[in-house]
Amino acid sequence: MIKYNPADFDIVKHIALTFPGTEESVSHEGTPSIKVRGKLMCRLHDNGEFIPIRLDFPIRDQYLESHPEIFHLPEHFKGYPYLCMWLNVQDVKLIQEVLEQSWRGLASKSQIKEYENSQT
Repeated sequence: MIKYNPADFDIVKHIALTFPGTEESVSHEGTPSIKVRGKLMCRLHDNGEFIPIRLDFPIRDQYLESHPEIFHLPEHFKGYPYLCMWLNVQDVKLIQEVLEQSWRGLASKSQIKEYENSQT
């Protein structure tokens, strides 16, 4: 039986939705997710234990090395551009940083420009 609490995704969802062009969606097994231009950015895994976040392989590997207590990579994710973050992460700045990296990999050039202009 699949057990997950959608509220476990709330902090990630609220941060992710601050980036231009992000939208709430429903993913595997009805779990909450965020997409950019129709592509999956992140979601609550259906086992309820972690959040896969889409990242290019070199960036993913940097986070795995620098924060092994926060990020992991289950065997079935190794061939895919995803980083898995445990649910108990409280470091909002780090979550923001990782989600921004993910978003930048999926956003259009105009969305990135819009975001950068809003940050100055």
